[in-house]
Amino acid sequence: MDATTADGIQVLRAAGRPATVWKNGGGVTREIAARPEGAGMDDFAWRVSLAEVAADGPFSAFPGIGRTLTLAEGAGMDLAVAGVRRLVDERFVPQDFPGDEPTDCRLLSGPVVNFNVMYRRDAVQAHTAVVRGRAALAVPPGETLLVVALDGPVVLERPGDPVELGPYDAALVTGPRDCRVRTAGFAAVVRFAAAAVRAEETA
Repeated sequence: MDATTADGIQVLRAAGRPATVWKNGGGVTREIAARPEGAGMDDFAWRVSLAEVAADGPFSAFPGIGRTLTLAEGAGMDLAVAGVRRLVDERFVPQDFPGDEPTDCRLLSGPVVNFNVMYRRDAVQAHTAVVRGRAALAVPPGETLLVVALDGPVVLERPGDPVELGPYDAALVTGPRDCRVRTAGFAAVVRFAAAAVRAEETA
């Protein structure tokens, strides 16, 4: 995977991302970014990936982990999360659910690709939004923003040269920084902050 860093923005290209077998062996995932860098399935603070689901079956269990799943390709899934039905049949709509609850998946019509955000609830808060058109992005000190091109090219505008992202390319932005995202397609914007910081903001 090609990664370049300039002016506080790390560009993570999709080309060459290796496929990793799911924790339970039921599918494959391609990691976009994780912190700490190089962390495994049992010790990440947060992890973002593209998961390829080709067959019905259970999701892996991740104790203490919050998850946000966004359907990126395919017709969707009929999930049962702790026995409660959750229909995921609309692309580019983030859905939150606990990673430690038993989750079973039935594909609606063929394979899907999911944009998957996981974070350790006692240490990190994460918020996923999907934007289209133009959006201003303010990244305060101590926060990290991950922008991923889900559909069509994405341009990250900043002072100096813009950052251009192709399909499933990503840009990791650390604060403090202001920039803008522009796309005729859809871009995922994931904001990460320490759990204590989020708690103070909402108190």
